[in-house]
Amino acid sequence: MNKLVKSASLGIRSEPPQKVRIIGGVWRSRLLGVLDLPGLRPTTDRIRETLFNWLGQDLVGLRCLDLFAGTGALGFEAASRHAISVTLLEKDKQAYAKLLANFALLESSPAPGDVQILHRDSLEFLKQQADRSSNLIFIDPPFQEEGLLNQAFIEAARVCDDSAGGGIYVEFPASRPREQIEALVPDWHCGKYLEAGQVKACLFRSKRD
Repeated sequence: MNKLVKSASLGIRSEPPQKVRIIGGVWRSRLLGVLDLPGLRPTTDRIRETLFNWLGQDLVGLRCLDLFAGTGALGFEAASRHAISVTLLEKDKQAYAKLLANFALLESSPAPGDVQILHRDSLEFLKQQADRSSNLIFIDPPFQEEGLLNQAFIEAARVCDDSAGGGIYVEFPASRPREQIEALVPDWHCGKYLEAGQVKACLFRSKRD
């Protein structure tokens, strides 16, 4: 996922790579173009590789949401690894158009599941979803919008059913305590955790099952 962030204030590089690479699955080694927009922040290869090691290499049967999708690196990675459905949501018009362009190139070798790319507000979309209707949710909103992450995570805890695998992946600034994120959803716990530079990442699992 990639966000328009106040990169200078967060100590994150302001110039994104021109391409990011899909790491595994049917689209392994395929490249996704990255828009040259101020503060664009794709999830790094290292973090994505770690995340999909946590999740397992095969996501067969999982229904996924990629909120605040940006270049769609996480959502396309999930689709590449045989998720049954992946919905990518992006509100920015330019980023949405680039998502469509990237997907059109990937479709030369179609993934087995259903992929939808929506020009929608991620939080409003999430609020409209039924309880426990998705299995894996990626949350990586703009870092300066702390409240947006909070609201999305609370809604995701209602929507996500990780009983057959998956969970809720949250990426947030290293300056923010992990305990603060965990306190938002008492019925979930950070089962896997990574800190890389100015970014923290947690894969949350439900305590209810």
